[in-house]
Amino acid sequence: MSQKQTFDNVLSLIREKINSETNRDSSLQFISDTLKEKIDHYDWVGFYLVEGENDLVLGPYAGEPTVHTRIKFGSGICGQAAETKKIFIVQDVSKELNYLSCSPTVKSEIVLPIMKSGNVVGELDIDSHTISPFSDEDKEFLVRICSMVGKYF
Repeated sequence: MSQKQTFDNVLSLIREKINSETNRDSSLQFISDTLKEKIDHYDWVGFYLVEGENDLVLGPYAGEPTVHTRIKFGSGICGQAAETKKIFIVQDVSKELNYLSCSPTVKSEIVLPIMKSGNVVGELDIDSHTISPFSDEDKEFLVRICSMVGKYF
């Protein structure tokens, strides 16, 4: 199966869940589990939710536990994405000065803000144990998921 077919299949599963589920945490957990299980290079998948003025708090995730359960806007890749409202793709975390290490096995990361009415309300964060695994197709696929998830905020 091609990556595009895999992405299309996963999008269908997620769309079906979001259309039938009103509980945000249940949906976010399903998305985390599904992405980690179905996409080979997604080794940790989780959501950070905005709390207060400038804190990201760990929400549902799939993968190894992380010590980073609360991140300030601007701190690390997740904090930078929240502060700038931009997608960050880091193909090699060892070359990033502002990277908050979760595990020595993490080699790359993609972080996508979830927006509602022009504000960041959460983020989708994905770590990979592979260097340079994230393509434009990954980005487009994940943007679509983030826009679907926006309904929960």
